Amino acid sequence: MATTIVPSMLSRSRSVSNPRWSPSGGQVAWSDSFDGRADLLVAPSDGTGPPVVVTAECGVGGGFAWAGDNHLVVGAGDGRLAVVRSVGGIERVLTRDGRAFSPAVSARGDVACAIERDDSCDVAVVPLDGSRWPQLMSDADYAWDPAWSPDGGALVWQEWDLPNMPWHAARIMRREMSAKSASSRSAASKAIVVDETGACSQPRFSPDGTHLAWVRDGALVVDGDPLPGQSQQESAEPAWSPGQRSFAWSPGGDELVWCRNEASFGRMVIGAPGRKSARELSRGWHRDIDWGVHGIVCARSGAVTPGQIVVLAANGSGRRALARGPVGGFEATGLVEPRPVMWKAGGTAVHGVLWRSAGATEPGPTIVHVHGGPTGQALADWNPRVQWLVQQGYTVLQPNHRGSSGYGVGYRNALDGRWGELDSSDVAAGIRHAVKQGWAKPGRIAVMGGSAGGFTALNVAAQFPELVAAVVALYPVTDLLDLAATTHRFESGDLSRLVGPLPDAREQYVARSPVSHVAEMRVPTLLLQGDADAVVNPRSTADYADRLRRNGVVVEEHVYAGEGHGWRRAQTVADELTRVAAFLSRWC
Repeated sequence: MATTIVPSMLSRSRSVSNPRWSPSGGQVAWSDSFDGRADLLVAPSDGTGPPVVVTAECGVGGGFAWAGDNHLVVGAGDGRLAVVRSVGGIERVLTRDGRAFSPAVSARGDVACAIERDDSCDVAVVPLDGSRWPQLMSDADYAWDPAWSPDGGALVWQEWDLPNMPWHAARIMRREMSAKSASSRSAASKAIVVDETGACSQPRFSPDGTHLAWVRDGALVVDGDPLPGQSQQESAEPAWSPGQRSFAWSPGGDELVWCRNEASFGRMVIGAPGRKSARELSRGWHRDIDWGVHGIVCARSGAVTPGQIVVLAANGSGRRALARGPVGGFEATGLVEPRPVMWKAGGTAVHGVLWRSAGATEPGPTIVHVHGGPTGQALADWNPRVQWLVQQGYTVLQPNHRGSSGYGVGYRNALDGRWGELDSSDVAAGIRHAVKQGWAKPGRIAVMGGSAGGFTALNVAAQFPELVAAVVALYPVTDLLDLAATTHRFESGDLSRLVGPLPDAREQYVARSPVSHVAEMRVPTLLLQGDADAVVNPRSTADYADRLRRNGVVVEEHVYAGEGHGWRRAQTVADELTRVAAFLSRWC
């Protein structure tokens, strides 16, 4: 008999990610996160010993790289770049200000990393021995993900300028790294890939240094030519953060392995330049991929597969787990597999993911769960919150409205200039389709989302009140003008593309903001917000809640002290689930 998912199972679960082989392959390291802190663990790759925390002094917040078999360079939780012994403990600190992340160590003993400050984000190089402070290599608004050639003679990275996001218009830069140029800001860096209409990211040399691979608009390319065997699926997610490793070279440099997106389902495949097709290696979502002499190590998950660090052979055999993030017991709770669905909105096919309990035949209460971004994508991946909702008796529809990633550049860019319009109409069309198909029951449909998803959920509830019984919004965008004035630097220019440039587009900013449609809101609303949110101004959420109350709308609001744009603390996760469950049971 199946047991039941309870909030403590989610709040007590950990997250494991970013595994890397040591240079000899004798050890593997990965990141383990829980309750707002992440640490680096190191274990023998043959399983002869347990994993050991090596960053007790500093934590990890910006990735890491091996520096030989006995040391690692870590972007610490406090922003410093530190050299850490593989048995634990800081040996030296390499940076003194800013937040360092995405380190890469060269064969010559130099460390490249990105360093972010309030007004810049640059690639820099510092000697591993700490004999001098970092020297800046880039001169763009944003630069990150540096990678060395095998001999340490060249450095490549991704950069772009505001108001673009990294998937809008980016460059791959290369710099020849002689002893002199490594210490000179004036030495030339050359743009070897310039894409003014799309994304180029994750530059990575082949092990012999003769080839360079990168991702262009979700497709894997080698020396500028698309790798065969990719069909139309995307092979990377948008670069919302640095350090993504959606592909890896084989140790011999003759093959590559990557995870492709197949209508929100993941599949790891292996291919090579000149080979017409790619062969399947493993189903599920595979991230942070590293291919070494002992096999492929990665973070693997799926709709019914809790997140794990796994090792598997290049032929897909012998898969074994080194670590697991979620607590035990989920597999005994009757987890469900979702399925991809489609509907029409304005003559355009819109995508989504549908989760229903096994054997469900009658329409019931439904949660329409909108992803954030708005460039995100709802995936058939490990999502215990959705599984928990299904066990509560809800059908969950996750729309991938126009503007979502995963379905090609044209689909993603369709939202440009129309955020607050197309996303809302696509979700509303999805609700009507769910009712028509017998998945949802009118009068028992709630719309839910966080950040940009909360923005869309609130707009749908106001613009299509006949379709919605309740709305749940976590750290939502409620006022586009306030967002443009107060949001963090990384996303500061995105609204000029999604809505329009100010001041000319001011009317659109006002018209599409949920705060402008308080008079049309009639449904009960739950608002959850962190008071340390650097993306959405907490005062905007509070003001929106006050206006709803003055208009007679039932509002439940809670502010979490110390939380930002997304929850970090276990206690917050448990409290959120408890509040959401009580609210939905009352109104949906």
